[in-house]
Amino acid sequence: MGWRSWIAVGLLVAVPAAACVVLRPDRAIRIATGVVAHSVCAKTFVSGLDPQTVFSETIERASLRRVRALLKFRVDRTAGTVDASAAGMLGSRAVYHEGLGCVLRHGTKEPYILKSDIDALKVPKSPPLLGEIAGPDVVAPSNPALKAALDHAFEEPAEPPFRRTKAVVVVHDGEVIAERYASGIGVNTPLLGFSMTKSVVNALIGVLTQQGLVTPSMPAPIPEWRGDLRREIEVEHLLRMTTGLALDETSSFGRMVYLQDDMAGSVVNAAVVAPPGTRWAYSSPTTQLLARIIRDAVGGPEQTLAFAWRELFNPLGMRTVTLEFDATGTLQGSTHMLASARDWARFGLLFVNDGVVGGKRLLHEDWVDFSAAATLDTDYGAGFWTNRSEHVHAKERVRLGIPRDAFGAAGDLGQRIVIIPSHRLVVVRLGDSVDPTGDIGGLARLVKEVIAVVGP
Repeated sequence: MGWRSWIAVGLLVAVPAAACVVLRPDRAIRIATGVVAHSVCAKTFVSGLDPQTVFSETIERASLRRVRALLKFRVDRTAGTVDASAAGMLGSRAVYHEGLGCVLRHGTKEPYILKSDIDALKVPKSPPLLGEIAGPDVVAPSNPALKAALDHAFEEPAEPPFRRTKAVVVVHDGEVIAERYASGIGVNTPLLGFSMTKSVVNALIGVLTQQGLVTPSMPAPIPEWRGDLRREIEVEHLLRMTTGLALDETSSFGRMVYLQDDMAGSVVNAAVVAPPGTRWAYSSPTTQLLARIIRDAVGGPEQTLAFAWRELFNPLGMRTVTLEFDATGTLQGSTHMLASARDWARFGLLFVNDGVVGGKRLLHEDWVDFSAAATLDTDYGAGFWTNRSEHVHAKERVRLGIPRDAFGAAGDLGQRIVIIPSHRLVVVRLGDSVDPTGDIGGLARLVKEVIAVVGP
């Protein structure tokens, strides 16, 4: 897999949908229409993109290509809904709620909608701990080599698969030194991070740990697990995806995200297949269980949103974030946070700075090193992919010019935050690449060329 390991195992639909095709064709198609409905909804109503363009790019995913001729969608801007179907059947509906993104409707049951005053939550009680990283205008690179690096990141091949880079932001020593955006996207455009959301869940757990409410070594506070072998599963096992539960991505992700109202509830009773801490398997459901732990620790859905803004987003000066929740009011922690490229970079700076911002420690001491430390014999840490590993994929990244201390958040279609503490550097790349690797080769070139400019 090589570089693919930063993204391919986190693909939103490709493998889950394929697995469902063998078992339940109707379920696989329902997942496909759910992907379309949600993507068009979020990118239309939150990101402000053209729905037809979003639809055209979405159906180019490998998992949707076989049925793309059947897929249709309809946007109702007045109602804030997107309906998707396959030849008029097995439809899915996504509904937009101001400030909360989109939620998929399943049947006639009304989803739980948070009653939060989001505008009020976004008003910090004190100035952000992290100062401004750039002015209001796009920061054009002053160095010709840096400009060339961004030009390369946006180059398109003559033939598919296309890269569709949407945004690149380079932050060095706490300031944006270069950025570029695709047409229709700007410094304040919120873009889907997909599985980069898992790294945000990691940070929220880190804040709870700093506040003494949760610790990685504590048994996971999940009531359903108290009476059997699962009581030995710790929070760290969830963070590192080593629970030993039958929650592999191929068997549970698509159904959890696109077919269930209660995402965590749909996977909490998975069977034990290995002792905790002995087996690694990439697993979005384990991150969703962490989201439920956050909800319970802070007191509920509204409290979750308030906690995220008060303890993380406002201190970092992040202004464009949209957190989505499932139909029961639990943070959709595995995939669906949106934020501007600059705000994703601000998040990366928290980890470049070892969890300290403006002299205040937000994340527990040693949390960053804990997050970047490799799990078992993989190149996955705790909510991040990492080069701090002897795994062949990590060694290959180092060979290609990504430093040994680098680690990063990764999401479907090539969403990346590359965090390089040794160079005081954060590189964000967002896009809609249908390349099976998420344009990992382009990312490697971008990071290598940026490092050549900024130096040690």
